[in-house]
Amino acid sequence: MDEDAVNVTGDGIANNEETLQWRRDASTSWTVRLLWIFGVGTFFAAISTVVCWRLYRMAGEAAGGAGRAIVIGLIIALAATILALSASSHTGRHLKRITRRLPVDAPAETSLDRAMDAAVGVVVMGMIIGVLMGIGRYVSQNELLAVGAGPFTGLAALLLPFALVALVLTSFLQSVGALALEEQSIYLYEPKQVIDLEAIEAVSIRLLRGVAVVKLSYAQPDGQYIQGPRRIVVPPEVAQELQSLIEHRTV
Repeated sequence: MDEDAVNVTGDGIANNEETLQWRRDASTSWTVRLLWIFGVGTFFAAISTVVCWRLYRMAGEAAGGAGRAIVIGLIIALAATILALSASSHTGRHLKRITRRLPVDAPAETSLDRAMDAAVGVVVMGMIIGVLMGIGRYVSQNELLAVGAGPFTGLAALLLPFALVALVLTSFLQSVGALALEEQSIYLYEPKQVIDLEAIEAVSIRLLRGVAVVKLSYAQPDGQYIQGPRRIVVPPEVAQELQSLIEHRTV
């Protein structure tokens, strides 16, 4: 079964007599989407902040206040353009118009959605990092705190490990696959894997905010280790159906 054949509704689940399909990613889950936006946005915002600060200082050294004003204006214009495109209901059309004269093709709809999410994340997290750094600089210059800018720059730096955790959670929580009832198999994608239910002797389910974390216990004939994921994240309906299949088979 190919991943493109997994065609689900807005809740990320599709049923038929032979398969139970699901898709839980940034296109169907706000939790996954927000974690991805925060994680990717924070990392690129940190890089962008360093680059923009270097440009700001170079422009100031080269052209004084006018150079700094130009850099700030360009940053504001770029951020406003990104936010306007993300808020528009015709983002794809606007992007095609912008890239029409460039030697590049407009991305597909799914790629465009993820790119816009990342861009918005960069803008929002860049503003947060910029505000924290700005407050820290102001406090340090005016000696308002004995510790100087430390608390504010430290808080900005802490965003990076939190972003890494968010990306790890995104990878764990997103799941695309199908439970083939007649074939007694689970097809997983990203990465592609096939789990033969004959190799599963028991499952346990833990519900977590609208999703089910399923722990798979593999049989070990003659002590042989069976490769495969030990935990998968699926919708509760899929988890219950999987548990029912295993229990009926082992009775």
